Amino acid sequence: MASLAFSSPGCFLSQSSFQTVSNSKSEPSFPSGKAMFAARKHDNTRASTVTNISSPQRPVVAPLQENENPSNQNHVAWTSVKQERWEGELAVQGEIPLWLKGTYLRNGPGLWHIEDYNFRHLFDGYATLVKLHFENGRLIFGHRQIESEAYKAAKKNKKLCYREFSEVPKTGNFISYIGDLAKLFSGASLTDNANTGVVKLGDGRVVCLTETQKGSIIIDPDTLDTLGKFEYRDKLGGLIHSAHPIVTDAEFLTLLPDLINPGYWVVRMEPGSNERKVIGRVNCRGGPAPGWVHSFPVTEHYVVVPEMPLRYCAQNLLRAEPTPLYKFEWHPESRGFMHVMCKTSGKIVASVEVPLFVTFHFINAYEEKDEDGRVTAVIADCCEHNSDTTILDKLRLQNLRSFNGTDVLPDARVGRFRIPLDGSPFGKLEAALEPDEHGRGMDMCSINPAYLGKMYRYAYACGARRPCNFPNTLTKLDFVEKKAKNWYDEGAVPSEPFFVARPGATEEDDGVVISMISERDGGGYALLLDGTTFEEIARAKFPYGLPYGLHGCWVPKI
Repeated sequence: MASLAFSSPGCFLSQSSFQTVSNSKSEPSFPSGKAMFAARKHDNTRASTVTNISSPQRPVVAPLQENENPSNQNHVAWTSVKQERWEGELAVQGEIPLWLKGTYLRNGPGLWHIEDYNFRHLFDGYATLVKLHFENGRLIFGHRQIESEAYKAAKKNKKLCYREFSEVPKTGNFISYIGDLAKLFSGASLTDNANTGVVKLGDGRVVCLTETQKGSIIIDPDTLDTLGKFEYRDKLGGLIHSAHPIVTDAEFLTLLPDLINPGYWVVRMEPGSNERKVIGRVNCRGGPAPGWVHSFPVTEHYVVVPEMPLRYCAQNLLRAEPTPLYKFEWHPESRGFMHVMCKTSGKIVASVEVPLFVTFHFINAYEEKDEDGRVTAVIADCCEHNSDTTILDKLRLQNLRSFNGTDVLPDARVGRFRIPLDGSPFGKLEAALEPDEHGRGMDMCSINPAYLGKMYRYAYACGARRPCNFPNTLTKLDFVEKKAKNWYDEGAVPSEPFFVARPGATEEDDGVVISMISERDGGGYALLLDGTTFEEIARAKFPYGLPYGLHGCWVPKI
């Protein structure tokens, strides 16, 4: 395995460090792999340079491919990445705090076509990994495609070869179709396209993830090289898991949905291990299948298992063409539930019915205590879409690319569950603050990681300035004052705001918020906001705009 250590201070790319591979005339429509760059060189003469203010130095800009059209009418957020990889130092406007030392990694779908075939859904694209490496007030930017088997097969065969979120490889005849179904049941035809998230494990390994278990891929956070599969060395089996495990330096927690005997296995993995061990099991209380568990929250002592009425659907999974709910089906009659399991014993301490809900992302959870210090309830916050399933279909690329000024983004709120631990059969679901504070749009949240599972005050998310068809603001949420501060750039699409705490900070919001912005004119930039004031402190222009990305992690420099 390649070393996970970062390069020494001042390591960056100069113009002379690049070699551009000429365009292949035999693959005019496939952009990946057309502009590859040689190994980086270390320039010791620049090692002590600090770029704190607007720099006259021009960032290294890789050339566009010959067949790229820079006047593409589509917003760059929904356009395939221009080339497979790029790396270089960016000129910084403003000031990057000198304490900010490490690498922000962001993962997400970035390539939405093969040859002249265009994918249909945001979640289908092949994974593009992006890094922002901060050190001594300087910023090194890079991106690279994750070399999953699905991506490599598509590139080699010039066609879809694995089942993606809404895409299914075309079969030539009935016999081929039966063979494809057999591969589906075995998991062989499911994608390993790890395009959803990226996490740093307690032992330092960095893993990109998606909802298929086989889509767990180890990468080098410095070079962005794909190092190989993360193999789970246990006998738990299954094909899918939560795309968002809970990862700390001490443990890795995740949920394994059981599609045969509807329920969820709650499992733990120790740092340095590839073996998951069962903490306990939750049986579904309603519905023909478990609810979708894209994410879930934890407290200091409990794992919270959501049972959403948007449930996995084997029939939809078998279809060659997607339904409006894709691999899922809405079963309001099955109701919604929240289960609370003790991390230590695996015992279920609460299982309550709650109002119907739809959420992709939980924000945080904590234990509510009485004046004697006894835990009386669990509070769990999420980005809740008012139990409206249409948000899933609104993320079709055709919808995202065809915005005409009409307000079509479904409403969302910070949904706050209160799960009593006194044996009551019902829990509550209410808005944690007035949804108009964040434009009735809400998703892609992060918090100060020191407050994971604890009572907290602040969260950072993407909200909305109407009219829009997608979240278009960065928003700081204050759950005590029940207010929000919003950052907005006309026509821009920001990615998930990621909070990095200042070392030694005593205040929850003392740090910076990092986001990557896709601009309407085809450009893009990295943005740093002060975590307390939510004012811009620095930005750095990318050589070209990047497509929208999903989730990230922070790898501190040691």
